[in-house]
Amino acid sequence: MHIFDELKERGLVFQTTDEDALRKALEEGQVSYYSGYDPTADSLHLGHLVPILVCRHLQLAGHKPYPLVGGATGLIGDPSFKDAERSLQTKDTVDNWVKSIQAQLERFLDFENGDNKAVMTNNYDWFGRISFIDFLRDIGKYFTVNYMMSKESVKKRIETGISYTEFAYQIMQGFDFYELNRLYNVTLQIGGSDQWGNMTAGTELLRRKADKTGHVITVPLITDATGKKFGKSEGNAVWLNADKTSPYEMYQFWMNVMDADAIRFLKIFTFLPLDEIEEIRKQFEAAPHERLAQKILAREVVTLVHGEAAYQEALNITEQLFAGNIKNLSVKELKQGLRGVPNYTVTAEDDLNIVELLVTAGVVNSKRQAREDVQNGAIYINGDRVQDLDYVLTDADKLENELTVIRRGKKKYFVVTY
Repeated sequence: MHIFDELKERGLVFQTTDEDALRKALEEGQVSYYSGYDPTADSLHLGHLVPILVCRHLQLAGHKPYPLVGGATGLIGDPSFKDAERSLQTKDTVDNWVKSIQAQLERFLDFENGDNKAVMTNNYDWFGRISFIDFLRDIGKYFTVNYMMSKESVKKRIETGISYTEFAYQIMQGFDFYELNRLYNVTLQIGGSDQWGNMTAGTELLRRKADKTGHVITVPLITDATGKKFGKSEGNAVWLNADKTSPYEMYQFWMNVMDADAIRFLKIFTFLPLDEIEEIRKQFEAAPHERLAQKILAREVVTLVHGEAAYQEALNITEQLFAGNIKNLSVKELKQGLRGVPNYTVTAEDDLNIVELLVTAGVVNSKRQAREDVQNGAIYINGDRVQDLDYVLTDADKLENELTVIRRGKKKYFVVTY
């Protein structure tokens, strides 16, 4: 299957410039391409993963990637479909974020092997050398204000206000395409659908300044069946940094996707062959309660992002917590699996009698409820049922002298720390 057809079949293509010309370029030989990532945090998230996966598909098909981390544009801020201007960061902060994101990109693309090995780029390398006057004379003259105002990303901000700094962002991104073409013969740019205006600014600059043709592929904005967006601005970010979103949390995210999304996400977020995904679909639809699609999706994405060992650890944590086998997990694993559950830190004044502790720690609302839960066998300490109203926590209940896990019923976990 032609690589472009596969990308479309997987749902990875939203919009292109001249599709026939792009298809021909991909057929005739190796295409050099890039995708840009501004360092607006110290990690990328799932929304960024989609264009990264397109880059990997293209590299596997023999084309050459030039991933770009925007050390310069990250100092400015992209106004695309933002309601307000971004907070400007210091150069030291942006530099540190650049290094973090570059390290993440190195996990997905091959920078070591073959004549199409990836080459990392940073647009500060050229913006740091060009003067403001030269930029206006040599680049700015190719963009009319009317053209810049016509971009949706700008029009949406006119009423609320947009600074010249952010207004000029599209020219900066256009110059990235021009410079990458000049330096490395890059002719294709890949990005999110919200970047269309900035990306076509690059093809326009290539055409007008160098009389060359550039191509653009945008990937769709990924939403679930309810229309909810994947992205950090929506407050539901799934980060690619294990310290921000643990492999266990990422595993749970994929395990909990809706049935209506599971097969679509297998096509988008994994490298499983399409015919294999079709077989999974048949089995999944025959027995959706077994959640086969979600299990495979979780396995593939966690392994892709964090590695096989992290996936196995996430799977083990899931299975042990579901079974209530707390003592089969290390404190490190428990902290990963129970991150975000209610936490209470005991003090020297705390009464560690089980009834008093349940109330103080907020596990239950009253001593009456605490006594009922204990007597009814609904309370577990580190996986062991406790039905003695006089039970007092001791050092023996401190796992690795750090924490105690309380479970109420089948699924409600609470953590006591010391």
